[in-house]
Amino acid sequence: MNDFSATDPLLSPGLYLVATPIGNLGDITLRAIEVLRGAAVVACEDTRVTGKLLHHLGLKKRMQRYDDHASEGDRERLLALMAGEAVALVSDAGTPLISDPGYRLVRDARERGIAVTSLPGPSAAIVGLTLSGLPNDRFLFAGFLPSKTKAREDALMSLAQVPATLIFYETAPRLDAALQAVDKVLPGREVAVARELTKKFEECRSGTPADLMAHYAAHPPRGEIVLLIGPPGEAAAEDFDIDSLLMAELANAKASQAAAAVARITGLDRKTLYARAMELK
Repeated sequence: MNDFSATDPLLSPGLYLVATPIGNLGDITLRAIEVLRGAAVVACEDTRVTGKLLHHLGLKKRMQRYDDHASEGDRERLLALMAGEAVALVSDAGTPLISDPGYRLVRDARERGIAVTSLPGPSAAIVGLTLSGLPNDRFLFAGFLPSKTKAREDALMSLAQVPATLIFYETAPRLDAALQAVDKVLPGREVAVARELTKKFEECRSGTPADLMAHYAAHPPRGEIVLLIGPPGEAAAEDFDIDSLLMAELANAKASQAAAAVARITGLDRKTLYARAMELK
């Protein structure tokens, strides 16, 4: 491996958003290597993770931690640096700003007239979408689902009528709970689970939430996961168990709230659902 530790003087001052591999280190781009080589500072989520990548590339760089816990002072120090030098921003894996706090740094840099350059590269959400076989003409990336049951179900319910494939990041220990929530809140949807993307044991498995829960109960998943949910179809009213949906909502909500929630899922009239909810109560 060549030693690219010297700073390239031709790299203009500013902020450079550098996508890094999500698994396979061969996915680093030549342009990303050039920018990392030329940067005076590499801002990163975890210096240990980025340090391994830099070592693999034969680079020795000054690193500064910038993550969810970064203070305003941390941001100001980076902004001061990039006014006169090149600063590269990377995440632990994938494209910066996708489910990480870098947008504040970009926003402040743009407001101050500092040049911002984004280098295209790997993104787990896009890789998962292309593997899933789900409709990809329209999609919505929604980050991580909440960890609490009610909040998770509310998040899914708020997106029930979005006419697009939904994409979430998830962890292996929470996958079963997420699939249970999808089965309850978005019945009838096709789901895909993509994991270990670009790595040796990459897989993308699709089916109903029940199918996937059964599979992963027998084969506990590992690694980082992309959870994808197909868009709503033209479901008829008889395709839904209306009473079960209403009863599930009534356990934690008023009749009016339950009716509104089920209306979002089914597309049925809210007043009719409210009347039925009152009967069930």
